[in-house]
Amino acid sequence: MPWKKRSVMDERMRFVIRLKDGESMAGLCREFGISLKTGYKILERYETGGMEGLSDRSRRPVRYANQLPEAVEAAIVRVRREKPHWGARKIASGCCASCRTP
Repeated sequence: MPWKKRSVMDERMRFVIRLKDGESMAGLCREFGISLKTGYKILERYETGGMEGLSDRSRRPVRYANQLPEAVEAAIVRVRREKPHWGARKIASGCCASCRTP
């Protein structure tokens, strides 16, 4: 007998359907091998987003902590192209007033 392949989306759907049928959260979480916290997270995503809420979400960060504003980055790139022999210290020391960050 071949193994049945199931996607993560199908498993989440089965989890929610059985939960809505009245089975206990703790028992289902044990059976599916997930924590209670994950079980409640799946249920909340289903209630807020329906079936689309059960799909995987991007793990890409919303913003990058050390990223410079686009205007400052563009100014640095412009000065770097005009003066390729200048280093970071000279660019940041005041040769490019718009490159300074507040």
